[in-house]
Amino acid sequence: MSKSIKISGKILSRYNEIVSDEALKFIQEIHEKFNHKRLELLSERKKRQNDIDNGGKLDFLEETKKIRNDNWKIKNIPKDLLKRQVEITGPPVPKKMFISALNSGADCYMTDFEDSLTPTFDNLIQGQLNLKDAINKKIDFTDPKSGKEYKLNEKTAVLIIRPRGLHLDEKNLEINGERASGTFFDLALSLFHNAKKLLENGSGPYFYLPKLEHYLECRLLNDVISFCEKKLGLEIGTVKVTVLIETINAVFQMDEFLWELKDHIVGLNAGRWDYLFSYQKVYRNTQKVILPDRSKVNMFVPFMSNYNKLLVDTCHRRGAFGMGGMSAQVIAKANPKEVNEKALAGVKKDKERELNQGNDGAWVAHPSLVEPVKNIFEKNFDGPNQLKKFNNEKIKRRDLLDEPKIENAITELGVRENLNEGIEYMAFWTIGTGCCVVNYLMADAATCEVSRAQLWIWLKYKVKLDDGRVVDEKLIDELIADELNKIKKRFAAWKERTGDKSLDRVSFENAAKTFKNMITKENFDDFLTLPLYEKI
Repeated sequence: MSKSIKISGKILSRYNEIVSDEALKFIQEIHEKFNHKRLELLSERKKRQNDIDNGGKLDFLEETKKIRNDNWKIKNIPKDLLKRQVEITGPPVPKKMFISALNSGADCYMTDFEDSLTPTFDNLIQGQLNLKDAINKKIDFTDPKSGKEYKLNEKTAVLIIRPRGLHLDEKNLEINGERASGTFFDLALSLFHNAKKLLENGSGPYFYLPKLEHYLECRLLNDVISFCEKKLGLEIGTVKVTVLIETINAVFQMDEFLWELKDHIVGLNAGRWDYLFSYQKVYRNTQKVILPDRSKVNMFVPFMSNYNKLLVDTCHRRGAFGMGGMSAQVIAKANPKEVNEKALAGVKKDKERELNQGNDGAWVAHPSLVEPVKNIFEKNFDGPNQLKKFNNEKIKRRDLLDEPKIENAITELGVRENLNEGIEYMAFWTIGTGCCVVNYLMADAATCEVSRAQLWIWLKYKVKLDDGRVVDEKLIDELIADELNKIKKRFAAWKERTGDKSLDRVSFENAAKTFKNMITKENFDDFLTLPLYEKI
C-alpha cells in the first residue's frame, strides 16, 4: 500500500478483497484529480444559502435558458432498466435483508450506502462484500436462530447502488492527509470490483446519485464517472445513473441535471422526504416556510404535487424516466389489522396519484408492498413505462414554493411524532442500524431530517399549537420526558416477550439528549449525519 494512503478501519476477514492495494490506488487517483473540485462545490453551497438568508430567490437559471429551450435527448436506456415499476430500497447489510430485497419480486433494488446505512467501516465493507458476492451468485445466509436458509432466486431485482452524498467524508481512509470522499469511496469500490462482472451478467453498473444541489455538481460526477470508465476500459456511457431530485435547489435545474449527465443518466427520482427537509432547511432563517404537522404535508399538497409533475414532464421530454417516491409503510403480521388496512389504502392512493401523474415507477421500503404496488402499475401501464405520458401543465416558480396554510395545523401529536422518530432513529443509528420501523413506518436519515427541521423551525419562531400553546423549550422538555418513557417501556416489554437482548446497547436517553441539542442549538446542522458520524 502507498505511504500516502492510510486506513484506520479494522481489517477483518475478507476485507482485503475490497480494500485491496489496486482498489485503493483507484480511489487515490479519483481523489487527487477531483476532491479539490468537490470541496469547492461544497463551499459554493454555503454561499448560495447565505444569499437566500439575505433575501435571494430560488428560480430557474437565466444562464442555462438555452438548455431548457433546446430539443435534445439523453443517450440511451439499457434493456434491463426499461421496466422499473417497483423499486425496493434498503441497506446492503445485514445479509438476510439484502438477499430478501433481491428476491422480493421488485424490478430493481436500490441498495443504499447513504440514508438507510450507518456508515461504520464494517457496514461499508460488509456491504461491498455482499454486493460482490451477489453479483457473482455466491451469496447465502442461514439464520442461526430459526435455521432458515436464504439463497438467491434464479431471477432477482436489478441492482442499483446509491453511494453517499458529496457532503459526506470517509474518515477511515485518508489520502495525502485528507479524508476521502464518501461518494468516491462507495462509487469507486462498486465499479472496481463489479462493473465487468455485471456486464458479463447482461446488466451493468447502475447508480442512484443523492443530495445534489447544482448542475455543476452533476458535471463533476459526470467527469468522475467518465474517468472511471476510461481507467477500467469501459465504453463511455456504460455506467448509468438516476439522480434524486431531493433538494429544493435542484427542482429548478432538472433540465440542466439531465444535460450535464446525458451520456450516463436514465432518469430523475422524486425523493420526497429529503425534498421536504431541504425545503424547510433552505428557508429556515426566514419566516416564509413554517409547515404543518408532517403527516399533513403529503404529495397531494399543491407544492409537492407540482414538484412531481414538473419532474415527470421534464424527464419525458428528454427521453428519461420520472421515478416516483417512497412508500414507507410496513405491512407486518404483528401489526394490528386496522393499521395494515390503513397503510395499504394510503399506499394505493399515493401510487394511483403517481400512475396518473405519469411516473414510470416508484419506491417501496418493505417487501410486503412490492406486489400491491406492482398490481397498480402493471395493470394500468401500456408497456413497461410511461415515457410518452405528460401532465402538460405549466409549472412556474411560485407553484413550487407555495407552502400549505398553517392555521391550527400544528398539533401536540405532530410535535410528539417528530420527537419520537428523532429519539428512536438516532438511538439505532448510533449502534450501526441506519433504518428502523417507527410508528409502523420505515424511518431513515431522510425521514428523521424532516422531524428535526420542523422542530427546530417551530422552536425558532415560537409557533402556536392548535390549542394555543407556544412551542418552546419547556414544552419540548415535557414531551421528550413523556415520549422517552413510552419508548423505554415499549422496548422493555419487547425484550421480556421475546428474550431479545440485542437492544441492551441501545441508549434512548443519549439519543434524546443528542436530538434535543440538535433542535435547540442556534446554528442548524446541515445534515444530522455530519455530527453523528464523528461519534461512531
